Amino acid sequence: MPTTAPVASVLFVCVHNAGRSQMAAGFLSHLAGDRIEVRSAGSLPAEQVNPAAVAAMKEVGIDISGQIPKVLTPEAVQASDYVITMGCGDACPIFPGKKYLDWTLDDPAGKGVEAVRPIRDEIKTRIQALITEIDAQQES
Repeated sequence: MPTTAPVASVLFVCVHNAGRSQMAAGFLSHLAGDRIEVRSAGSLPAEQVNPAAVAAMKEVGIDISGQIPKVLTPEAVQASDYVITMGCGDACPIFPGKKYLDWTLDDPAGKGVEAVRPIRDEIKTRIQALITEIDAQQES
């Protein structure tokens, strides 16, 4: 297997694909580089990424301003090893052989950057643990 191939793929799903899932995807791409393939989607995607989420991520040196909310498709779920939901309820299709995690996080929609910072920091902590888990799976 070539060393440039990702070892796992992760899909982050929230309702609007504008806040939590975009921040999570930004952190995972930043912290894992191309070792892990990253996707994000929403069950009802918004028109744009939440400006407060963009600002909060910019504070930690990660630019998600160029991202566009995407609609959740069964193909995106099928192509992912890990599916991490963040409040999308039953909208996420379930396929055998995938690892599903549900992260209960406050929704940053309609909140200012001050209120988004703690959500961002919690996402970073969870992303770091996820990378550790994925790395451990690869070693076993």
